[in-house]
Amino acid sequence: MHSLKEESKWRSALVLMRIPFSVFLMPIFWLALMSVSTRDLNWFNVVLVFVVWHLFIYPASNGYNSYFDRDEGSIGGLKTPPKVNKELFWLTIIFDSLGLLLALYINWLFGLMVLAYVLVSKAYSWDKIRLKRWPIISLLVVTIFQGGFTLFASQIGFGIEDWNHLPNWCFAATSTLFLMGSYPITQVYQHDEDAKRGDKTLSRLLGVKGTFIFSAILFAIASVCLLIGFYLNGEWQLWLVYLWCMLPVSIGMKKWTTKVWQDESHANFENTMKMNKRSSMLLSLAFIIIMVYSVISK
Repeated sequence: MHSLKEESKWRSALVLMRIPFSVFLMPIFWLALMSVSTRDLNWFNVVLVFVVWHLFIYPASNGYNSYFDRDEGSIGGLKTPPKVNKELFWLTIIFDSLGLLLALYINWLFGLMVLAYVLVSKAYSWDKIRLKRWPIISLLVVTIFQGGFTLFASQIGFGIEDWNHLPNWCFAATSTLFLMGSYPITQVYQHDEDAKRGDKTLSRLLGVKGTFIFSAILFAIASVCLLIGFYLNGEWQLWLVYLWCMLPVSIGMKKWTTKVWQDESHANFENTMKMNKRSSMLLSLAFIIIMVYSVISK
């Protein structure tokens, strides 16, 4: 009986790691790969980089955040999360350790950058620092490290040495801006939970409607930045693939925004997860199509 209870605790902890939730950050990996897909890559390392982020580091960050938030309501990827336990803390340490060891195996610089990401993610949630309490600081930290920093780190993990050039900086800025637009939307249904903990998130600061306006502006700027990156590479027409893939997202977002303007209760968990899933999947699809085209036409 005791062993079954222990097993149940570890299972609950694993659920709180929210591994499937990593899909929402997958476009950053595909954008990083799309940007360098015409080079000679070590594809084994590419797969390992994917595993480091999506199976170890991102879930560890999710779990660590849940451990200190102790949410009672819905959280990203889980409508009814199980109760937090001490096993969750140790599971985040195990996942971080495995991710760091694998990153160092790929190459030492990638390992150091992953370590920096891990430390920043801890500072975001840890109650002694908790960057999450400050809306602007948390916005910048989360979007820069999950965006441009992760893009550069991934490319270094792929084995790319000439990543420091203007088009690539445009793609890095694009990834940060996309996250800057989506980050407040992921908080829009958690205003009450955040208020209980005293976390003044950007979404709480902007309000529900202000969050939607802010996100729309950031997505538009990100799209222009992506166009500039393609243009500098002499491939501006690839931007049309992006526009085509994102058309359902734009239509869905417009419909959702209209409903929210009429009744703010539509800014709920179900609608937020539905929109985030759709946008991340179609954004990933756009970058994958462009990557495949670039490789074939090489």
